[in-house]
Amino acid sequence: MSVSVMLFTSDLRVHDQPALAAAVRDADTVIPLFVRDPGIGGAGFDAPNRRAFLADCLASLDRGLRDRGGRLVVRSGAAVDEVCRVVAETGAESVHVAAGVSRYATAREDALRAALGPAGAALHVHDGVVTALPPGRVTPANRDHFAVFTPYFRRWESAGTRPVVTAPRRITVPDLPGEPLPRRASVTGVSPGLAEGGEEAGRKRLTGWLARSGDGVTAYEERHDDLAGDATSRLSPHLHFGTLSAVELVRRARDKGGPGAEAFVRQLAWRDFHHQVLAARPDAAAVDYRTRDDHWRDAPEEIDAWREGRTGCPIVDAGMRQLRHEGWMHNRARLLTASYLTKTLYADWRTGAAHFLALLVDGDIANNQLNWQWVAGTGTDTRPNRILNPLTQARRFDPDGAYVRRWVPELAALPGRAIHDPSSLPPSERARLDYPAPLVDLATARARFTRARGLDD
Repeated sequence: MSVSVMLFTSDLRVHDQPALAAAVRDADTVIPLFVRDPGIGGAGFDAPNRRAFLADCLASLDRGLRDRGGRLVVRSGAAVDEVCRVVAETGAESVHVAAGVSRYATAREDALRAALGPAGAALHVHDGVVTALPPGRVTPANRDHFAVFTPYFRRWESAGTRPVVTAPRRITVPDLPGEPLPRRASVTGVSPGLAEGGEEAGRKRLTGWLARSGDGVTAYEERHDDLAGDATSRLSPHLHFGTLSAVELVRRARDKGGPGAEAFVRQLAWRDFHHQVLAARPDAAAVDYRTRDDHWRDAPEEIDAWREGRTGCPIVDAGMRQLRHEGWMHNRARLLTASYLTKTLYADWRTGAAHFLALLVDGDIANNQLNWQWVAGTGTDTRPNRILNPLTQARRFDPDGAYVRRWVPELAALPGRAIHDPSSLPPSERARLDYPAPLVDLATARARFTRARGLDD
């Protein structure tokens, strides 16, 4: 009987899974394989929140495979070594894996290709598994990737997506030893409010969000920036781990129709945009995409206060505390906290990106690093010197202060919009608050940034 290997990476699902479907078509039996690669930790991608969420995802994937007669085989070691070991043990003739864009993923593909050839097994790398549109599918006439989102989005829309792939009805797995599935309970240092992972949880959340009216996809265009309303999909962790398919999300949202669905699809296109940038410029994970010759400030105490949610700017502190508690942060809060670090404190975007990656359950190299660069003005933003005023933004997107009250409870008693600027209270009232004074004066910080970027000449 012929054997193929399906190497799962960031595509932990059975629905709309082109690589798995191809592996099933390719052979009589399939080995669904996940390798716990210590190189992930060495590359800085391993973090408690993602490790705990991953445990949920693998358990869910195993259940999905068992429902179809199969099971997940888990091994530990270098991914290439373990795949080759499985090939040698079973005589597998082919290995299937989803294409990635990070340096780690592409290096793994290259190493697999080099190692499997002598072993007599073919490597099949599948596009359109992790993103809705594969990186490089659309390009401008004069370069290898789009550097501006709007023209990319026009081409992205016209290109369309592949059809949704039906989940295999039956998967036959040969007898092969594996390790026990990792357990979420064994992971320490996990955020107390971390959401449940796995394909079952993701599909349930997607179906519920599409069906809701007041804060689901139909209201997304009007409410996705509402910090207190929490009207975003919260599907980003499932996209990061591939428990949901970006292609299926695009198609199901568009089946729902309306301005909200199109606004949501646009966000999925932003995700693809960042993946195609990183695929073309892998060094952008650590190097300025467009240098501004910044001389970032070395201010460790201010940066620590930012990490801890003790900056004295309530909307920023609320976002940072949500991140610590949930391993997730509202997208508008991500923009505000990142702008505060890079434009108000004028600290290196890489410092902020590393802190986010240490906590975010959806910590994706392409989206995390390139969103940070966008906010810092070193990335693809066509207005690189924009500064998001946290007070203005707070009054607009948290008008009643409900978001701040949830995450900065020491200010909860302050009335209305006063909660966004406690430093403006009379000294006697400020003294009663267990809350720090602002790290910096916003006007002074803006002037400092303007000088640093040479905008005051």
